[in-house]
This record gives sequence, structure tokens and C-alpha cells, in this order.
Amino acid sequence: MIKKVDLLNNKIVAALQKNARVSFAEIGRIVGLTPPAVAERVKKLEDTSVILKYHTEVSYTKMGYQLKAMITLRAFVGKLKPFLEVVKSYPEVVNCYRITGNENIMMEVVLKDQQHLETFIDTLIQYGETRTHIILSEVVSSAPIYAI
Repeated sequence: MIKKVDLLNNKIVAALQKNARVSFAEIGRIVGLTPPAVAERVKKLEDTSVILKYHTEVSYTKMGYQLKAMITLRAFVGKLKPFLEVVKSYPEVVNCYRITGNENIMMEVVLKDQQHLETFIDTLIQYGETRTHIILSEVVSSAPIYAI
């Protein structure tokens, strides 16, 4: 069992975060291990939940969405728990976080257009007050996480 991510594992994780489809042979060349040794380390990283999942990043604009936004929600009394269940069913929601501060929820959403945004906000207002922030560009996105 891995208790701390050592330097080699950190390099392996960095390579996989950069490109989850990179071969064990290529990672081996980067870190100085054989492909079977890399595979064994990756398996241990998966088994100990250092590596949680692999995914494909998709362009929201190429999928037909024009807007990306962050929407915060300040839930009305008694509406937070029902919202936490229903938010999982909204196809617009890419990420949703329960947060501290004046608002309870922060959502990253993708929307077809302004009308879609208005309709989506109308759906949300039964659960609380919303604030919408349109994303103009991504400055940092999916930055790798390194062991400390």
C-alpha cells in the first residue's frame, strides 16, 4: 500500500494527468522504469485511490453549447437537501460543489444560448437565489496535482 507518493509515482501521475492515454512504455522512458514496473505502480496508485478515474475532456462549443458559466445558489431554508438530489439530473451541470460562504452551491454549467440560461435560472430559483458569472475564457484548466 502506498502511504506517500514518491518521486517516481509523482512523475507517473503527472504523465497520466497530462495524457491519460500515454503508454506505459512512454511513461517508462520518462521515469526510467520498464513498462511492467510502470504498470505495477499504476495499479497500486489505482488500488490506493491516488488515481481515481480516467476521462475524456470534450469541447463544449463543438458539442453545440455557446456559453459556459459559474452559477452560485444560496438555498432557501429547507431547499438545500432537495436541490442536492435534483441537481444530479440537470444535463447543463458539468460540476457542482457545496461551498462555504454566503452561497451554498457553486455549479459549472454549459448552455446553448442566452435563452437556455434564462430557462435554467428559472428552474433554479425555486431552490434559492442565484448569481451567474459567464466564463469568458479559461486561464487554468485541469491543472495537474502534484504530491507535496
